[in-house]
Amino acid sequence: MRQLRRVIARVLCITAMLAAGLTAVAGSAQAAVPKVWGFAFVNVTAGVPDLNHQAGTWGVGPTVQVTPGAVGEVVVKFPNIGIPGGVVHVTAVTQTSQWCQVEKWWQAGVDELVAVRCYKYGGAASFTPFSIVFEQSSETLPPPQAFGYIAFDGASITSQYNSAAAVNTVTLTSPGVWTVLLPGLGSIGQSGNIQVTSVNSSVAARCKVGAWAPSSGLQAIQVRCHNATSVPFTTGWNLTYHRERAITGGAIPPKNFAYTFDNTPAVVGPYTPVPAAITYNSVSSFNDIQSAGIGLRLVRFHKVGVLQDDVQVTAFGPGPEYCNLLSIWGTLGNEVVVRDIACYNAMTTVNVPSMSTYVSAF
Repeated sequence: MRQLRRVIARVLCITAMLAAGLTAVAGSAQAAVPKVWGFAFVNVTAGVPDLNHQAGTWGVGPTVQVTPGAVGEVVVKFPNIGIPGGVVHVTAVTQTSQWCQVEKWWQAGVDELVAVRCYKYGGAASFTPFSIVFEQSSETLPPPQAFGYIAFDGASITSQYNSAAAVNTVTLTSPGVWTVLLPGLGSIGQSGNIQVTSVNSSVAARCKVGAWAPSSGLQAIQVRCHNATSVPFTTGWNLTYHRERAITGGAIPPKNFAYTFDNTPAVVGPYTPVPAAITYNSVSSFNDIQSAGIGLRLVRFHKVGVLQDDVQVTAFGPGPEYCNLLSIWGTLGNEVVVRDIACYNAMTTVNVPSMSTYVSAF
C-alpha cells in the first residue's frame, strides 16, 4: 500500500508538471462516441466463433470469421467495420496461467482484422479462447458520461480519442511504466472503469493498470507492463477509460451494460465495491463480488444480461500480477455470472484487485 501511495503521488506530480506546460508524447485528438464497434468470444482457431457472444455495428447477416496463424495466433475478421485507428482489448478465457495480447489490427477493405496471440507464463505461445472488443470513436459526450482511449506503440500514440475533445498524453516514467493523462474526463474520486491490453507483434508481453489518481480536471492513470515472466518491459498497449458508458461506447449505446472494480479482493463477500462510482449498472440494479477461492472472484452483474454479450478484465496494482477469465461467463434470465475472474502472480493464483466490464449488444 505504501508503494502504491508513492506511485500515485508520482502520478500527481507529473500531472502538475504537465499542467505547467512540460511536454509529453501526444497524438491527434479525437472525441468519443465510436462510429463502429464489434465484439466476439473466439473459441475456435478457424471458422465462425460462438454466435451467442458476437455482435457489432455490421448488423444482421455477416459473422465474425477466424483464421489460424502461427502457434498460438489467430486473425479475427470483423465484417464491414473496417476503419483506420480505433482500439482493441482481449481477455484470455482459460483455467491456466495464460494471457492473450494484440499483435496488430488494421483495415482490410470493408473489414477490420485483428491478429491476437496467446501465451503461457514464461513465454510459450499457446492458443486459448479469448474475448475481444474493437471500437473506433468520434463526436463528444455530455457529462457525467466520459470516454477516452489511447493506442500506444511503445514510443508514441498511434490512435486516440477523448469525449471532451481534449488531447490525451502519455509520459514514460520508468522502464515499463507510463503515466496517462485524459484531460476533461476528470472526477472527484475514482469513477468509471479502465481496461488495458498489451500490444506486441514479436514477443510475449502483458500490461495492466498500475495506479489511478483522478482529479476534477483529468484522469491520471498509470500503465505497467511486464515481459513473459515478471520483468518490467517496454511494449505497446491499449487503454480505454469509460464512465457511465459501455466499453463499446456506441453511437447508439446498448441499454444493458455494467462494470465494477474489485478493489478489496481479500473480502469474502458477496460485497458491492465502494465508492459507488466504481461499480455501475445501466438498469439501476447492482453488481456484487465474492470469493471463489484464493485468487478467484465470482462477479455478478444483475439484470443487465442479454445475449449477445462480452466481458473484459484487467488487473490493478503495482506488481506483476495479471488476470484472466476462468471460463466463459453465464447469461441467463438477465443475470450475468462471471465464474470466475482468476488472477495470478507467475503461475500461482493470488488475491489482487481487478476491473471488469460487461456489455450487451442491446
